Formats: sequence, structure tokens, C-alpha cells
Amino acid sequence: MSIKSVFFSLLLLIAVNVNAQSVFVLVHGAWHGGWCWQKVSTKLRAAGNVVYTPTLSGLGEHKNTLNKDVDLNTHITDIVNLIEMEDLHNVVLVGHSYAGAVIAGVADRIPERLSKLIFLDALLMENGQSTISVQPKEMGERVAKSAEQDHGLSIPAWSPETFGVTDPKDIKWTKERLTAQPYRAFTQPLVLKYPYGNNIPMSYIACLKPQMPVLKVFADKAKNSKDWKYYMLNTGHDAMITMPDELTTLLESI
Repeated sequence: MSIKSVFFSLLLLIAVNVNAQSVFVLVHGAWHGGWCWQKVSTKLRAAGNVVYTPTLSGLGEHKNTLNKDVDLNTHITDIVNLIEMEDLHNVVLVGHSYAGAVIAGVADRIPERLSKLIFLDALLMENGQSTISVQPKEMGERVAKSAEQDHGLSIPAWSPETFGVTDPKDIKWTKERLTAQPYRAFTQPLVLKYPYGNNIPMSYIACLKPQMPVLKVFADKAKNSKDWKYYMLNTGHDAMITMPDELTTLLESI
């Protein structure tokens, strides 16, 4: 084979690899931060993908920015701004738990930037619904009462075990990083101008071992709808911590 042929073969190989590269934006759920994706983001990047793991306002390393104005709209804007400022296109947007509401709002605003929506054991809130309103009444009342400890500003962090984390090392690591959740992010209704998902392909990953009862209704909705692709992982709610290898493989395959 000539040097010229080798050169063009290498160029073709590079082009194929570039075209195969995916851009992931991984959005964490309530009480968490971008830190929770460490294991998954490392593996996705090692496979040649571009990965962003933003932390929402008032949480994680941004806990010092918590104030009475941080709400669901703030968090949607956080992700919209990231995608626009980094000039990202064909984004695979992943939302865990509460962030199901966040990525639905992002898709409503900038669908042209997104290629897929992946809801990881997430809330599926419709227009006009809030995180509180889609909870069972008793749970909503407990959350509201717990926010009184901080004069309605935030909700104290739940334990790692609540999120299905069982390994002692993971429990310790997670507990050290969970922060209070902005309360208004739970009470502000989601406002959508367009149909849910805004015509972007949607997938739902349900975490079943154990499955959080409050999320079963959303998982079943996706499972029984022709508008969704449905997948399962036999692990707890925080799959990015408890089953990172399997979750990474699933995200790449979707």
C-alpha cells in the first residue's frame, strides 16, 4: 500500500471516530451535584465521548449560591446556558430523578441543540405540574414540613440509603457530598410551550432494585407508551454510583 493510500486511510479512520463521538450532558437529581457522575463520566470519556456534568444552582459546589430565588426555572436556565455557551449540538441530554423536569424544560426551549433525551429513574412532570404536586399527598406534606427547618429555603438532604446506595464506602462518599435542595425548585410548576419532549427521541431507564414507589408510576407510563423506549437496571435509584459500568454501557447503546 502506498504512503498516499495509508494517509487517506488514516484520515478516514479519524473521520469515522469523530462522527461516532457523542456529546453527553449529564444532569444530576435533587440533593446531588455533578460529582455523582464521576464514575460514569470517566468511562464515557475513555470511550471518546465529550461529557459535561454541570452542577445546578444552589447545590454541590454551588451550595454557596443558594437563595430564595433559585427555582426550577433557574435550573433549566443553568443547562440551557451551558449548552449555548459551550456551543454544543446533537446533545444526548440525561436527567436523573428530579432532573427529569429540568431536561423536559431544556427540550422545550432549545430542541435544535438536542438529539436524545434520556430520563434516568426520573420524574415525568407535565405542563403545570411541580415536583411536589406529582408526589403522594403525604410525601409532599413531609417535604414541605422539612423545609420549615430552613424557613422554606431548602429541604435537608436525604440519606444515601434512601437512594439505594448500599456499599459502605459509597454511602460515606455520597453522604459527604449531598447538600440541601432548593425548596422552590420543588414547588415551581414546569411550564412547557410545546408537547412533552418537543419531538426529541425519549428513553426511560427504570432502576428496580429497589424501585422507589414514587417513581413507579412514571416508569410504567414510559413502559406502556409507544412514544418511549424503556430500559431497566437491577440496582437502586443512584445507578451512576451503584452500577456505573452497566449504566455507561446502556447510555452508549441508547
